[in-house]
Amino acid sequence: MKALVWHGKEDIRCDTVTDPEIQDPRDAIIKVTSCAICGSDLHLFHNFIPGMLPGDIMGHETMGEVVEVGSGVDGKIKKGDRVVVPFTIICGECDQCKRGNFSVCETTNRKRHLADKAFGHTTAGLFGYTHLTGGYPGGQAEYLRVPYADATHIKVPAGIPDEQLLFLSDIFPTGWQAAAQCDIEPTDTVAIWGCGPVGQMAIRSAILLGANQVIAIDCLPERLSMAEAGGATTINFENESVVERLNELTDGRGPEKCIDCAGMEAHVMVSQPDTLLDRAKQMVMLENDRPHVLREMIYVCRPGGIISVPGVYSGLSDKLPMGAFMNKGLTMRTGQTHVNRWTDDLLRRIEQGEIDPSFVITHTVPLEQGPEMYQVFRDKRDSCVKVVLKP
Repeated sequence: MKALVWHGKEDIRCDTVTDPEIQDPRDAIIKVTSCAICGSDLHLFHNFIPGMLPGDIMGHETMGEVVEVGSGVDGKIKKGDRVVVPFTIICGECDQCKRGNFSVCETTNRKRHLADKAFGHTTAGLFGYTHLTGGYPGGQAEYLRVPYADATHIKVPAGIPDEQLLFLSDIFPTGWQAAAQCDIEPTDTVAIWGCGPVGQMAIRSAILLGANQVIAIDCLPERLSMAEAGGATTINFENESVVERLNELTDGRGPEKCIDCAGMEAHVMVSQPDTLLDRAKQMVMLENDRPHVLREMIYVCRPGGIISVPGVYSGLSDKLPMGAFMNKGLTMRTGQTHVNRWTDDLLRRIEQGEIDPSFVITHTVPLEQGPEMYQVFRDKRDSCVKVVLKP
């Protein structure tokens, strides 16, 4: 089959690889009908996330048709089913899964010894990601083996285009969880840093959850226009001070809820010297992340507020203002997304027409063009916001 394969830093190729096979009774094989390139794939593309190996198949936003199942799926998934595959692999049986904490499933990381050493305790296995999360082949391919398929799937109905359903795999529930864990109240201002695909979903989620005002922060015109179309007030951080503008928009109080959809690769700017220092430290391996957004959120968030972090961080971050964080009585909530906790509700909202997640798609191309589109997405060429691949 054809698949997008990681060969090293900034080297993704469309290769012919061995077709997946059933390896465990709880497995299923999916014929992929649509997949996508995620912003967190760019962290792998740049080799900022440790634990990638040449030959790893990329991708964790996938849907398709079940073409084969193992003997242990107990009828929960069958040949011919149309499914979206969550990026988190879950067993459905461990204590964390029973609590709904699916992204920290205690069972599915087949290389848990690496996660135990890096994180202190293992987290769930993830598709198409680092070997710290199991090294499972991803879904930017013609076929995908889904381990624990009886639990790791979302059945979806016929008659709704792939483009409306695909993002149940990651960015829609990720944006939703980012907003939900803010405990939004009707008087709240929610400020969102980063208007990429997750940020766009967080904007719409915050509005659906009843925020009084949503403010979106970015510098790319196409992303800011998309944010405005979703109901947000926008700030272009290249043209104005984020802190000053947020205080103006909140009568000097600061936003009650702040969401970091940028993560470890904050924009590097001469006007923000801390970003230059972070980049220099990255280059000499003295720091993993560029946490400018975290610093800014802690500084501007209203005392007693909540900071939500769906953006990916990989390791060590320097110069975080913990004094301000503690003295202002802030709460921070983070984590990879507990996809299956949210998807029944989100699928219902799609079916009822409350939201159509396909608004975020700007490019749809054949799988074979994937390597080129990684570069287009990275460079934000051609107003690229979200790429869907068709095997």
